[in-house]
Amino acid sequence: MYEPIRTKSVHSMAEPTPDFPHRSREEELDIRLAGHLTALLTVTDELRTLTPDPTLDDAAQRLAEQATRLRDGHAPLRAAPTAAAMDPAHIAALHQRAHTLAGWALVVATSRDDTAATTLAAERMRCHATALGLAA
Repeated sequence: MYEPIRTKSVHSMAEPTPDFPHRSREEELDIRLAGHLTALLTVTDELRTLTPDPTLDDAAQRLAEQATRLRDGHAPLRAAPTAAAMDPAHIAALHQRAHTLAGWALVVATSRDDTAATTLAAERMRCHATALGLAA
């Protein structure tokens, strides 16, 4: 009728300490937030080329500082923006992309209780919403 299992379970034969590193939730959130801020920095650099503005210069510097902090002192790679024509549709698309990226960064920064990144992401969302005519 019933015969006991004579072989060891696959789970019990597994190594007690796996040979691959695991990251904590905080480390994963840091990586994700740094990625969102770096992507936002890339779009900001593109906007700085197309529509020079001192507020964009300041935002780019602050984004780079936050990304560097989250990446343990490693500065993000920055691409040289292309000098495209001042097409209003392209600029609006960049503002929309920046608004979306700032929103993603805001969600992650809020979940990890990072006040500096939360403030910066909310500020960038507001600025891009204003540029898109979404702000009241």
